[in-house]
Amino acid sequence: MKLNKILLAGAMLFAGASAMAQETITEYTYVPNWYIQGQFGGQETLGETSFGKLLCPNAQLAVGYNFNPYVGARLAVNAWQSKGALEFNGSFNGVVNDQQVSYAVGNQRWKWNYVAPTVDVTFNLTNIIGGYKPTRVVDVDLIAGVGANIAWNNKEAVQADANLRQLGQYLGQNDLGLALLWDGTKTRFVGQFGLDCNFNVSKHISLGLELMANVLPDGYNSKLAHNADWYFNGLVGIRYTFGSKYNKTTRTVELPVQQPQVIERIVEKVVEVPAPVTNVVEEVRPEMLRRDVFFRINTYTITKDEMYKVNEVAEFLKNHPNAKVVITGYADKGTGTLAINLRLSKQRAEVVANTLKSNYNIAADRIIVKSMGEAEEQPYADPVDNRVAICVCE
Repeated sequence: MKLNKILLAGAMLFAGASAMAQETITEYTYVPNWYIQGQFGGQETLGETSFGKLLCPNAQLAVGYNFNPYVGARLAVNAWQSKGALEFNGSFNGVVNDQQVSYAVGNQRWKWNYVAPTVDVTFNLTNIIGGYKPTRVVDVDLIAGVGANIAWNNKEAVQADANLRQLGQYLGQNDLGLALLWDGTKTRFVGQFGLDCNFNVSKHISLGLELMANVLPDGYNSKLAHNADWYFNGLVGIRYTFGSKYNKTTRTVELPVQQPQVIERIVEKVVEVPAPVTNVVEEVRPEMLRRDVFFRINTYTITKDEMYKVNEVAEFLKNHPNAKVVITGYADKGTGTLAINLRLSKQRAEVVANTLKSNYNIAADRIIVKSMGEAEEQPYADPVDNRVAICVCE
């Protein structure tokens, strides 16, 4: 008897300790933010010469705003210098106007200045693919934009054109020269796209590497090519973010109560089997059907590969008019915040329900929608499989 009381007291103490167990969860809420960015590097203009010979200095200043963890916009001003080249070797040795003339023209290279303001849209690929995590060290942005390229100081190209045309006069070739030579100030449309990789060294400071491709109408380098002209920028720089990029909160969650294990002794007992009862009518229930509709990360769109499962659920409901379906949405608790996962799990369940109603004319009162988010027990051990809407028909 005394031993039994000791064991009972120990079990109650263990159960009480389990009931009081708690866990602290940290959550991050994104805050839209402004930033300023300064960069310096080089530019290579695409031309008729080997890579590196048209390399010139380049700089950029940008002001941007991130609307959410995935999309932002910026106003950038890129400027400094571009270069052009013409691989050419020609000479003339003869008499002109009763005078002996020797004239030679070699490879021509020239440079000019420009400034290019652009309006860009930025897409945070790291958050789009891997979910929002403010503690990441590296963020990669896809950038695309349009603007104007305002160029001037093309005097070296004018001189190169004069040299080529002078030789053409001696040789009797009127087509030597730069067919699209421009002088003064010239404004052209420019489109650009590229990647910006930022290394977060503090809450406000990040160091970045940006690679951009820029396309302009033919004639930017004064030559006729019958296709668009290109230049490529490689820039390194620093970004300063104003204010905070996120709010940090913590909350305490009660862990499930662990029940004490009860060990029972098995005692054999003879049980009399009652005589079978005849003429008993049992309730006939339809067979149960379960289909798990899986989704891609951070989406609630049913893919073509998963649509057949929704079709099977609809066929089951049509064949069993008294059956109902319970659709429970889930999200991977290892990716994204609690708020995002609650929204995703609800949207995944609702999109299956709406598809059944709109595509298969299943009555709304036969569909029950639930969303479990990330706080509930996950149905699968592999986190990727928990991006799912589970449909149970019975």
